[in-house]
Amino acid sequence: QVQLVESGGGLVQAGGSMRLSCAASGRTFSWVAMGWFRQGPGKERQFVAAINWSGGSTAYADSAKGRFTISVDNAKNTMYLQMSSLKPEDTDVYYCAAGRRYSALASNYDYWGQGTQVTVSS
Repeated sequence: QVQLVESGGGLVQAGGSMRLSCAASGRTFSWVAMGWFRQGPGKERQFVAAINWSGGSTAYADSAKGRFTISVDNAKNTMYLQMSSLKPEDTDVYYCAAGRRYSALASNYDYWGQGTQVTVSS
């Protein structure tokens, strides 16, 4: 069993920064990649960023490029998403995920956290 717990969400003004964390526990050896996704009310879950567990490869949605940075601390079994230059349109619930395939597709991830709300005020 795998447990993922996000933290670090909240309210921030436009132009500000925020760091999300995703702490993993359980069978952490069972996946090779982790990712961040976002989802708004009535919308499909959207890809934000992905990283392979070794940290050697990263991928970003176009909306995140240049503003967000995904990273992992293997010693702490924790993934991070550093977000800067935040915009009101970044407002959503953000989910971390872990899976056996390095991918931008939500369907390729097997484990999900409970989500953390990010709200960017204008």
